[in-house]
Amino acid sequence: MGEVVEVQSSPVAGRTLNIVAPPLQLDCQSISMSRSPLLDSTPKSPFLTRMMMTPVASPMKKAIASMQSYLEEVGHFTKLDPREAWLPITESRNGNAYYAAFHTLSSGIGFQALVLPLAFITLGWVWGVMCLSLAFIWQLYTLWILIQLHESESGIRYSRYLRLSMAAFGEKLGKLLALFPIMYLSGGSCVTLIMIGGGTMKIFFEIMCGNKCNLKPLTLVEWYVVFTCLAIILAQLPNLNSIAGVSLVGAITAISYCSLIWIVSIVQGRQESVSYNPPDRAKSQLTRIFNTFNALGIIAFAFRGHNLVLEIQGTMPSSGKQPSRLPMWRGVKFANMIVAACLFPLAIGAYWVYGNLMPENGGMLSALYRYHGLDTSKLLLGLVGLLIVINSLSSFQIYAMPVFDNLEFKYTSKSGRRCPWWVRTGIRVFFGCLAFFISVALPFLPSLAGLIGGIALPITLAYPCLMWVMIKKPQRFRPCWCLNWALGVLGMVLSVLVTAGAIWGIVTKGVEIHFFKPQ
Repeated sequence: MGEVVEVQSSPVAGRTLNIVAPPLQLDCQSISMSRSPLLDSTPKSPFLTRMMMTPVASPMKKAIASMQSYLEEVGHFTKLDPREAWLPITESRNGNAYYAAFHTLSSGIGFQALVLPLAFITLGWVWGVMCLSLAFIWQLYTLWILIQLHESESGIRYSRYLRLSMAAFGEKLGKLLALFPIMYLSGGSCVTLIMIGGGTMKIFFEIMCGNKCNLKPLTLVEWYVVFTCLAIILAQLPNLNSIAGVSLVGAITAISYCSLIWIVSIVQGRQESVSYNPPDRAKSQLTRIFNTFNALGIIAFAFRGHNLVLEIQGTMPSSGKQPSRLPMWRGVKFANMIVAACLFPLAIGAYWVYGNLMPENGGMLSALYRYHGLDTSKLLLGLVGLLIVINSLSSFQIYAMPVFDNLEFKYTSKSGRRCPWWVRTGIRVFFGCLAFFISVALPFLPSLAGLIGGIALPITLAYPCLMWVMIKKPQRFRPCWCLNWALGVLGMVLSVLVTAGAIWGIVTKGVEIHFFKPQ
């Protein structure tokens, strides 16, 4: 179910016409969309018809005709429903292109970028650069599709990815295809951020304190607790627009640590024994094929945040004359220029410095500490760790917001009123504790990231193209129809290949299963 564009008409008789959208969440409900009686071109009453034909009534007739034209431009109506203003994603609608850029950068650059050079080890220079470039263009195109599909021609707004999927594929199929990937990309990312943030806090303490510190170091689980408490405190900000400043900090820190890592590595120079030859030439043909699939998955996973695009756009005001897609696309274009400026030098520069010596666990961060930990300033190494911690705290907020939104919707649907402050606080504390529990109970979860990420990959590359065909219904065999079908099918095939590569890696290398023992 979508929502209707918010519209404010020009004052008529000292009053303002407010069109409020219904709530859109994971529960499957539908509302009837009915056209206003004012949109009928012919008055229903013969008496009114005769009055409209008189000169005295001509001003009223002109006013109604003007209103009719305006309403036809705006689109359809729905019943006024205050619940949409109760939910954290659409509670505030004063977003703009700057907020969109902040949120997109904070959610789009993250820990996946640090392992991007590993893909070049298998693909090499030429294929690595080509695949990275094609993936960037592909994901930018799917971002454009999602932004265009946010508002339908009838005026309905889809402020949640799941709502758009259900509108395109049908209620049952859309929910089946998109529900698990969306929940994984939100909740699973928060769990991973706790692991990365807590682990980096431990490394930061060890670097800055060293052997001269008399303080008793915290265990890894205790650092997880510290990170989770900080994340829960920040999570008390009420809605998506209210964390725009947090997202700005997250964007700045992500850009900073990505740039610092590759700049420091290049300044220190290449490793003496560096090699660019594929390390698996002596291995079987099947192993090389599956390693290629894994490399493609690493590149695809580097581009993230598509599951949040519709939510970010839902925080913007929109009307028939000024649709939200215009400022949203400006913000997304700017953000992706910055993303490209971070990812391409990081991948190419790091591969030039380390080649096949790149550590599989930790990627660039592990390489920086392993090869330059002794000849690099302690303050600089500590700064990189601190930036990663701050970025993880900031990214936690935007990835957790869809979960908060859905949990609050459950409450408002049953109670029929806005969440009081203590309920909202309790929901966010509960989710933070749940994410912490999973990070401690399942410390091997990052080993399955390739497998689960392969299942979620269509959210980024395939579903937007297929939804465009289903909703826009372009003429068959036209270039637009062929392009979107080809990209959609290719995205699904790539998802299967990446998942197969992840399974192959798990089978050949194994996964160390240990519960409640984070390392």
